[in-house]
Amino acid sequence: MTEPLLRVEELRTHFFTRAGVVKAVDGVSFALERGRILGLVGESGSGKSVTGFSILGLVDPPGRIAGGRILFKGRDLAALPEREMRKLRGAEIATIFQDPAMTLNPVLRIDTQMIEAVVAHAGAGEETARGRALAALRKVGIPAPEERLRAYPHQLSGGMRQRVAIAIALMNEPDLIVADEPTTALDVTIQGQILYEVQRLCRETGTALIWITHDLAVVAAIADEIAVMYAGRIVEYGAAAEVLDRPRHPYTAGLLASVPSRNRKGAPLAQIPGMTPSLLDPPPGCLFRTRCARASAACAADPPPAGGAHAFRCHHPLEAA
Repeated sequence: MTEPLLRVEELRTHFFTRAGVVKAVDGVSFALERGRILGLVGESGSGKSVTGFSILGLVDPPGRIAGGRILFKGRDLAALPEREMRKLRGAEIATIFQDPAMTLNPVLRIDTQMIEAVVAHAGAGEETARGRALAALRKVGIPAPEERLRAYPHQLSGGMRQRVAIAIALMNEPDLIVADEPTTALDVTIQGQILYEVQRLCRETGTALIWITHDLAVVAAIADEIAVMYAGRIVEYGAAAEVLDRPRHPYTAGLLASVPSRNRKGAPLAQIPGMTPSLLDPPPGCLFRTRCARASAACAADPPPAGGAHAFRCHHPLEAA
């Protein structure tokens, strides 16, 4: 059996604040094969983005990786010095942020930023780099790409800037892309085009993709596997169709029930009661038990992880049927 492109083992990313230690990511493990798409889903504050930033080596103080390994092509990214990580970012590992302002420099023209990304990582000449930049802009549906290359970020709309950021990530055909809710600011038509392009990229080049989102409809459309996060932990993991059609963890079922399209016309929207517990001082046992209708005294102890292709952590899982 070949080693997966990415293997995350018991990742722990903590923030050491004056008030105490915030366990934003607490023992996360998963593997990702080449050409596969992993959907990382959960409520805001569940640890999805921090997991992505940890893989990219972009966790700033007071946060740091407190334990675990991030094996990318057999190398532990958590142990690499910053100089080595800079060589990987943009070339072998790319990222798409939710806010394009985190990607684009406001005082540089688009062509300068895109051409530099190719020249720096691929060693191509300027003309070759310009051609790749134009092709990438066309892929993400930007009209008149030659004109857009000469523009500054402030001359483009928010959706257009996000498409440029996505084009920069796709340009060098990296081995791994970490996408943090990249289509939130885009309209449905452009979103569909972007989803098609990233799926095609993964299928044709073997690029692996981690798609971080709260939008279950998007995950259902593109993901091969889904990892459901809650309070810094993965509570359910498996093939996308299996998790979405037959959820075993009550939290996953609650997320699915909250999707408006699943609610009957005229009926109140379903919601998960309560709030996510504080990660500064989390209660013992299952962290979802204070919001779960199936909770019992047994939930005061940590639930054992379930084995197999469809894994979940729950004392009282839902029926598989």
